[in-house]
Amino acid sequence: MKSISLTRVKELLDRIKNVRALVVGDIMLDEFVWGKVSRISPEAPVPVVEFMKESFMPGGAANVARNVAALGGLAEIFGVIGKDDAGQLVRKLLIEQGVDCEGIVESKNRPTSTKTRIIAQHQQVVRLDREIKSDLDKAEKDQLMSRIQKGLNLADAVIICDYGKGVVTQELLDWLRGECRPRAIWLSLDPKPVHHLVISRLSLITPNRKEAFELAGMTDSSGDIEPLRDNKLLEVAKRLITDLSPAILLITLGEQGMLLCRRGQHPFHVPTVAREVFDVSGAGDTVIASFTLAIAAGASPIEATVFSNHAAGVVVGKLGTAVVTPDEIVESFKSISK
Repeated sequence: MKSISLTRVKELLDRIKNVRALVVGDIMLDEFVWGKVSRISPEAPVPVVEFMKESFMPGGAANVARNVAALGGLAEIFGVIGKDDAGQLVRKLLIEQGVDCEGIVESKNRPTSTKTRIIAQHQQVVRLDREIKSDLDKAEKDQLMSRIQKGLNLADAVIICDYGKGVVTQELLDWLRGECRPRAIWLSLDPKPVHHLVISRLSLITPNRKEAFELAGMTDSSGDIEPLRDNKLLEVAKRLITDLSPAILLITLGEQGMLLCRRGQHPFHVPTVAREVFDVSGAGDTVIASFTLAIAAGASPIEATVFSNHAAGVVVGKLGTAVVTPDEIVESFKSISK
């Protein structure tokens, strides 16, 4: 099965409206400064960007939460922002997009993580990051875990968003795993290998190809090979399934689509449905949000893979961190059935 019937897609979208997903992790503000370049600076060999406009979007865990809300799910976010203008803006943007922000903790000791991208002629010129990457202090951690504990009582799924900014620690991950398992709450993680966390025995992990090879401790030199014939990729998948024991391993492969892997079953490859690719930033956020919602709504792993593949195909056709709506999902499935 490489697709799902429109009737089934609409059924899943309807069920998603009742799925409550907690998004836990590093909240960021994405700032986009738009301009044009017509000359090189006389002061240094760099382009001079003439300012045209600026825009702001929730980033990191906040982008995953807005993806959950955009698809119709009940999104609650848990993370830390600073007591600053950026923090207030990201909270405001999330509330406007239907995300419950009661789980956000304000810190006196750290700024809101902010990524400023300067873009000219649809090309990113430079990115400026303002953030602190150290772990939360004990008071912040305790306050955050207390709020998550309350949210778990009604949760169907938890999505952990680790961007290495200090919120997701081994202690938090182990605690969440211990809380979710007896409650039968689905637990998803988009891993960051540089963070060196023990991420075994989760419901879902969604590394991209590069991250999968890093997690497996292998070097990627396969080149552009069809995924089901890519012996190195298949070996990576086998190693991760054996070593980490996730219920589902979903490796995202960019223009090659996705590879669904489960213990004791042959990998399942779904080719991309993206027609145009303008920007892949945030696509991983859409994948983990849409897959988690679909599986919590009763989709099979294959159905959830196909569903999230369509969601990703929509967002990469948009510029900037973007979301996908139920109508866009339906139109994407309609377009391949014509």
